[in-house]
Amino acid sequence: MGKGDAVVVGGGLAGTLAAGALLGHVDTVTLVERDRYPEQPAFRKGVPQGRHLHVFLSGGRRALEELFPGLNGELEAAGAHRLEAPRDVITKAPNGWQRRFHEGRHATTSCTRALFDATVRARVLAEAEGSGTRVEVLQGTEAIGLLGGADRVTGVRARARDAGRTGRELPADLVVDASGRGSRAPKWLAELGAPAPREEVVDAGIGYCTQMFRPAEPLDMVMVIQPRPDCPRGAAWSPVEDGNWLLTLSGVRGQHPPTESSEVLGFVKSLGEPTLYEHLRTCEPVSPPYGFRDTSNRRRHYDAPGALPEGFLAVSDAACTFNPIYGQGMAVAALSGLALRRCLAESGLRPGFAATAQRAVARASDTAWLTAVGADRPYAADADTTPPGAAERLRSWYFGRLADRAAIDPVVGAAFRDVTYLAAGPSRLLSAGVALRTVLLPRARGLTDPPLRVES
Repeated sequence: MGKGDAVVVGGGLAGTLAAGALLGHVDTVTLVERDRYPEQPAFRKGVPQGRHLHVFLSGGRRALEELFPGLNGELEAAGAHRLEAPRDVITKAPNGWQRRFHEGRHATTSCTRALFDATVRARVLAEAEGSGTRVEVLQGTEAIGLLGGADRVTGVRARARDAGRTGRELPADLVVDASGRGSRAPKWLAELGAPAPREEVVDAGIGYCTQMFRPAEPLDMVMVIQPRPDCPRGAAWSPVEDGNWLLTLSGVRGQHPPTESSEVLGFVKSLGEPTLYEHLRTCEPVSPPYGFRDTSNRRRHYDAPGALPEGFLAVSDAACTFNPIYGQGMAVAALSGLALRRCLAESGLRPGFAATAQRAVARASDTAWLTAVGADRPYAADADTTPPGAAERLRSWYFGRLADRAAIDPVVGAAFRDVTYLAAGPSRLLSAGVALRTVLLPRARGLTDPPLRVES
């Protein structure tokens, strides 16, 4: 008796990681991708955020390493940068600059999205050899619907993009939707008579732009400037491969960054931080600025009881997508892939597998959802203007003090980074040692000047 067959819709990072998680646990994996992959790492239209700054947060790095041992090292060998927080990142929080010191808990990976995708895809295809799973990649092919009925999905209808109306059926025991923010699965499920998943949306109206630069001389100055109430704009400056650096600028409604190269330095100057501005003046632009506005947080509750037909699973952005400015998406894709593999190792594609796996994938998204929505909700156009009750005021007071103290307190800061880097759940912020320091010590202020050197 075979292990079953799977079809993955979407051949980006999330789909590739899902396919990798399936290796050894199914007989075949068919990866359906609308684009054609470039021979070398390069931007492609199917990854609309591909020109923007991407990082693998430490929680995602650890999941990636568990899925594919040595893959982080392969990325670094290909030109990616390993950055340790808070040692390697100069960060300005709303209450001031954060201290920089060696902590040894959290490393991130920084490179272009094209390099991330190409390196992970090459590793997954290499792992397929000898895994017992046959992998077929259908490039230039789009999924146009699902097969089956309201109770069970049995495959995908697809067609080559150059084949007109001619299509084909791809039978499957499991269909994984990894098609991203623009997933059409709710429509396809409705066509089968299945209920649409309940959705939550929090949209802060944040827009951002990214431009690539080449410094005149090597820099050791990764920088993040977080928005604050009196200046709801931000910036991130990080190295990628080939000696280039990416600058990402962000702003809320009415404060969106420019998409004209001549206006970028003016926006940076408006942040009031001359260190970054003066550095950029010496750098050579090697691309125009590219804008992005689709930044809403959206969660489709496929994990709700009875919400999902058997044989269908949605992962990563197709199920839960975040404001990209927080850099959580790739880490959640890796955490979701790891959750999928653990479910497969426990049971294989038994009856009820999809619902079990969907709950596990949802849990892998919980921390990212809570932190992104918590940061964006005050800026949302439909934000609740009802005066907060006592419980909400207490929550706001506590987490406001905690975020401020994290800038200078190694104990509170470690817990704060554990959560924001997706290495621990929010309960970490309520542990006794963290809570006592947050509540009993004076409200903290960050450093007044950027810490250009690491504390010894």
